[in-house]
Amino acid sequence: MRIGELSEKSGVSRDTIRFYERNGLITSVAGQNATNNYRDYAEDNLIWLEFFTGAREAGMSVADLRSIVEAVAGSCDRDLARDIIRQKIIELKARAEQIEVVVRFLEKAVARQA
Repeated sequence: MRIGELSEKSGVSRDTIRFYERNGLITSVAGQNATNNYRDYAEDNLIWLEFFTGAREAGMSVADLRSIVEAVAGSCDRDLARDIIRQKIIELKARAEQIEVVVRFLEKAVARQA
């Protein structure tokens, strides 16, 4: 499907689709007509775009999304995908704990200044 159709079906803007493609999160192939520069997008990009939309709304970075995409690239193994996402959850929880420690430190520093 072309970018307009992908945009319409996914609810994701063309610019955002291009952004994800530039960042290696989705792919397209050159269209069959050699006289234009149209790109064709596979149907599975709809699933990825839905996932990205939710992930971005939840605050995930493009780098985090890229690591998930790269880890499952070329694999249709849903169990592998789940394991990778579970590992990302563990990493994000650890990062959240580290941020909480920094926040508490800074709050104490501000309280001492008052």
